[in-house]
Amino acid sequence: MVDEIYSNGRPELTVRPAVMDDVPRILQLVDHSRSIMRANGNHVQWNGYPGSDLIGSDIERGIGHVVMADGQTAGYFALLLDPEPTYAYIEDGLWLDDTTPYGTIHRLACAPGVHGIARYAFAWSEARCASIRVDTHRANHIMLHIIQRLGYSRCGVVYMRDGTPREAFQRMMYPMVTAALRQYVEQEILPRYDHFDSAHRIDHIQAVMAQSMELAGHYPELNRDMVYTIAAYHDTGVVEGRERHHLVSGRIIREDERLRQWFSPAEIETMAQAAEDHRASANREPRSLYGRIVAEADRDIEPANVVRRAVQFGISNFPQLDREGQWQRTVQHLNEKYAEGGYMKLFIPCSRNGEQLRRLHALIADPARLRQVFEQAYEHMAGHGNGEGT
Repeated sequence: MVDEIYSNGRPELTVRPAVMDDVPRILQLVDHSRSIMRANGNHVQWNGYPGSDLIGSDIERGIGHVVMADGQTAGYFALLLDPEPTYAYIEDGLWLDDTTPYGTIHRLACAPGVHGIARYAFAWSEARCASIRVDTHRANHIMLHIIQRLGYSRCGVVYMRDGTPREAFQRMMYPMVTAALRQYVEQEILPRYDHFDSAHRIDHIQAVMAQSMELAGHYPELNRDMVYTIAAYHDTGVVEGRERHHLVSGRIIREDERLRQWFSPAEIETMAQAAEDHRASANREPRSLYGRIVAEADRDIEPANVVRRAVQFGISNFPQLDREGQWQRTVQHLNEKYAEGGYMKLFIPCSRNGEQLRRLHALIADPARLRQVFEQAYEHMAGHGNGEGT
């Protein structure tokens, strides 16, 4: 399937392990990629990096790979299969998944005039890993565009060994899910979220999918295809507005004839009910374990993310409010939903949300610190014109 991407007259691309004789050519690729960064305003990355010693170390460790285009060396990347030490700490977000083994792509460099090298390197790596993580500098606009176009979710900020920050991304491959179902969801369902408000776009859905699958790992009796599908569909009802979106999502599941290829009528009904039950403001507990899992996974309650989403929603939906009005609206929302006695409920005791909720309680109880986090989010959103697409 990877090779099919590069039909239609493009050069034939393959990947092989790099060898020491490749080092001079790899350094030429690095120099070209560095020049592209500089030409596009990125003057802070790859200053003397990566050098021949590091490339040689990649090769000795068996993680260095070259991309061949019609037999010529046209790209280089390192695929690290051990945990990346600098990813142990992440701020301004969370990794999609903390338990699935992952690969990390580093040091991607491409030749001039050959298209598709980066995409091929990612596709080749994704075919060999259940999850891929990658980071890049916020000034590397070309790589940021490539990563996000390939379906990676921004997870937060990580720090390199020298202390410099990088934007961190992850994508889950879900090899345990039926391939045809996964293809249908990726091609026909997930693109619907591109047109929704910023709180219900693809990054949020991918996070819910990853957390749902991680939580399902504690319950071997569950059908993984059902868990995956519920998470993928749970917010599709936003197409008819936020207020009743959970009910509309259930209807969409019931009416999707394609799902009958993989699920029985009883399974479809269970999935529809789970989608209906996921909303935090629901006045009843979810009717099944599937519903409790998606409801739990839907709670991204990392404190900074919670405040940012509240500000996004306020700016998008109440543009008439000034800064102070947005502050008051944000505080009211946080207290109603997340404070001690708020309406949000946690359903899965083994989820990572318990600790996040305790941190959020502490933030809400500290108005000065909460105002500081609000101001950071507000300045960022206001700088983008509104809360959409952030």
